[in-house]
Amino acid sequence: MWMKKLRILKPFSQTLLLRRRGMMISFSKTQLDFPSIPPQVEQFPQFLQSRRLNFLGNDLGFSGRTLFSSEAAQKMSCWNCCNGVSSSTTTPFLVCTACGCVQPVDQSVDYFRIFGLEKKYGIEGENLERKYKDWQRKLHPDLVHTKSQKEREYAAEQSARVIDAYRTLTDPLSRAIYILKLEGVHVDEEEKIDDVELLTEMLEIRESVEEAADSQALKQIQGQIQGKFEQSSISFADALQSRNYEEALAAIRRMTYYKRANEEIVKKL
Repeated sequence: MWMKKLRILKPFSQTLLLRRRGMMISFSKTQLDFPSIPPQVEQFPQFLQSRRLNFLGNDLGFSGRTLFSSEAAQKMSCWNCCNGVSSSTTTPFLVCTACGCVQPVDQSVDYFRIFGLEKKYGIEGENLERKYKDWQRKLHPDLVHTKSQKEREYAAEQSARVIDAYRTLTDPLSRAIYILKLEGVHVDEEEKIDDVELLTEMLEIRESVEEAADSQALKQIQGQIQGKFEQSSISFADALQSRNYEEALAAIRRMTYYKRANEEIVKKL
């Protein structure tokens, strides 16, 4: 009798092991994709580039969770010369350091890592534009037009991803959304707002814009909106530091509305 029970239990334990392995495999391959955000005609707000909001310290980094943990332990190799490089190195494997060939896109390399930045909200003063131009010099299609069809395709894909990374990180709102998504927080960008106070404020701003007598009055309203956007950006940084994701999402909603209000003013100027 006990031999029959053993035979029954054996496949059951194997099933559990396979299920556990399946869960581990599924978890290790989890990826978070962030849709590209088209650049606005006028980048908003410019004052955030000039006023360096001092969100200093590692507290604004990530919580310590390791995304793409299995990929980080792997070694990648160049498709052309087979030179190996660890994916855990600080320099992303976009171009082979040995032969200079452009590599296929590695989705485990996040936007911060592309530019060698710490994963935090406050990245003002990190000379992001220079790093962006450095990558574009290596990936621009004109520089690989004599290469193979495969490498030209890789260059086009990598260049597009670097552009999207640059646009995302240079825009405070897009950067905030991206950080939360990396943290595993769902951000519904089409969510309807039920914050009565915020809705009332936006209606008042809209009326003020419509009643503005001239461009000077519009610029004055614009300055007020930019100040509110800046305050919401600071609130987001504080919420991220304390891992208060509900407040971080609320700050993003406010930033979204203020940015839209600014865009409406820009159209009238």
